[in-house]
Amino acid sequence: MKRKTTPGLSIAQSIKDCTDYGKNPVKTEEGKYISAYECDPATVDVEFLLWKSRYKAAIGREQGTDKDVLCYQILQSFLPGEIAPEDANRIGYELAMRWTKGKHQFIVTTHTDKTHIHNHIYYNSTTLDCTHKYRDFLGSGHALGRLSDTLCLENGLSVVKQPKMKSQGKYKNYGEWTKGRERPLTFQQKLCAAIDAALEKQPSGLAAFLSLMEQSGYEVKQQRGAISFRAPGQERFTRLRSSTLGKGYGQKDIEAALSGSRTSTDQADHRVNLIIDIQSKLQGKGPGYERWAKVFNLKQMAAALAFLQENNLMEYEQLEKKAAETTEHFHTLSGQIKSTEAALQTNRELKAATVQYARPRPVFQAYKARKYSRRFLAEHEADIELYRAACADFKRILDGAKPPKMVELKEESRELVEKKKKLYAEYRKVKEEMREVTAAKANIDYLLGYVEPGRKKEQER
Repeated sequence: MKRKTTPGLSIAQSIKDCTDYGKNPVKTEEGKYISAYECDPATVDVEFLLWKSRYKAAIGREQGTDKDVLCYQILQSFLPGEIAPEDANRIGYELAMRWTKGKHQFIVTTHTDKTHIHNHIYYNSTTLDCTHKYRDFLGSGHALGRLSDTLCLENGLSVVKQPKMKSQGKYKNYGEWTKGRERPLTFQQKLCAAIDAALEKQPSGLAAFLSLMEQSGYEVKQQRGAISFRAPGQERFTRLRSSTLGKGYGQKDIEAALSGSRTSTDQADHRVNLIIDIQSKLQGKGPGYERWAKVFNLKQMAAALAFLQENNLMEYEQLEKKAAETTEHFHTLSGQIKSTEAALQTNRELKAATVQYARPRPVFQAYKARKYSRRFLAEHEADIELYRAACADFKRILDGAKPPKMVELKEESRELVEKKKKLYAEYRKVKEEMREVTAAKANIDYLLGYVEPGRKKEQER
């Protein structure tokens, strides 16, 4: 979407008007879900304008306000309940980076005030090297949509397939397209529900289970040891396997549920989970759940032992030490991330104060040269107050130290952002390691009788 000068507003006001909507604190949870590239969210309108001034000085010509595109806006929406705001912002940042190829400043704001989380992306029409502007092309909307769909598919998200058309060959927007649409269960989902219903009746074996499926209206086909089902009105058979129906709905999973033991030769899931306290969970559950829980507990015990062997933790003291070290490392990284985020916040405030300080400074110098004239103060009171407020911000943030230059602040910001990315990568890795080792220790403690089943230890977060 092209954003030009709004009638009645200046270029600076027009840019600020559109970016302020994106940065609305109510929509972004007080600015929590805002990211930017080669600019600061607090001063994005000023920095966009600065690059345009450099471009104008470099080429020596200027377009009319009715033709000049100030910036471009991208809207990216996601299915309600399918994505977290931080992931939506990350995908929006990746979309902007791929679309602009890193040659334009941009800001990504994620709005959470609607049922569907969505991004507003604004990128400067002027390139970072101030030599040319972004040139829109025929079919750019379609190309951008394909790029967005590619990113969504890479992250396991749904996309709009074959949207219905309006008259005159125009697409409906996503709200119109989904309005009133019913989302019926797929044949696979219906089959899973029918399997669950059949297992609840506790059939004596596989033959009895297949008989129950036929009674529920499914056509059963057995061929070369494989079992397939077809519902009324379904064109093709659906094979009984976990890759089609999901984990726990493979043929060997069903046979294990019927017999009460698992005979699957598939590679076990080594992700360690806390064991289930069967006795405390049995109330209101049938024998099928009891068989499943026993099998699950055996799997978790086996996974815990496999984890100990893989990590050479053959002594309980080693396991205890590993759990303590991993937890301490996790909390250390958490503290480093918090301090880095605090430094980034200080950096943002300094950049905002620097911009606010630079603009009215000549006015204040003239006021000072006129020996603090009351008449001059009355004519330029707003600018002088802005200057004094910026000086107060510097004094509060720097405690009397000399204000740094904008170039230094931007370099520091880039270093802090890079440091934060590296810390978060290590943080996620250590968090998963801590979860596994503490879960393995809890399972071993239960196995050795050190704790009662189901008891949760309080853990400092």
